[in-house]
Amino acid sequence: GLSRWSSLCLFLEDGRVAIDNNAAERALRPIGLGRRNWLFAAADTGAETLARAMTIIETAKMNGLDPQAYLADVLDRIHDHKINRLDELLPWNWSAITTIDAKAA
Repeated sequence: GLSRWSSLCLFLEDGRVAIDNNAAERALRPIGLGRRNWLFAAADTGAETLARAMTIIETAKMNGLDPQAYLADVLDRIHDHKINRLDELLPWNWSAITTIDAKAA
C-alpha cells in the first residue's frame, strides 16, 4: 500500500477523481449477471445475436434512454423509415420528441 500511496491519495488532490469505481462496476454488472445465461445460447449465432442486443440496450442506457421504450419505438418505426435517415434511430439521435413528431406526420 505504501508504494501506491500517491495514487491512493489522488482523489484528495483532484476533485474530479472518484474515491471508488462504483460507476464502472455498475456498468459491467449486466455482463457478469448474464454470463451464466450466455452458456446456453446454443450456438455461435445465438451468442452473436445476444451480444448485438446487449450492445443496443447498453448504448441506450449510456445515452440516458429507457431501453424498453427505445427498442419498442425503433422496432415499430424501422419498417417504413427511409433508409437514408436511419441515423435518426440511433440512440444518441433518438428522442421522445422525434417519436411524437413521427407519429403525428
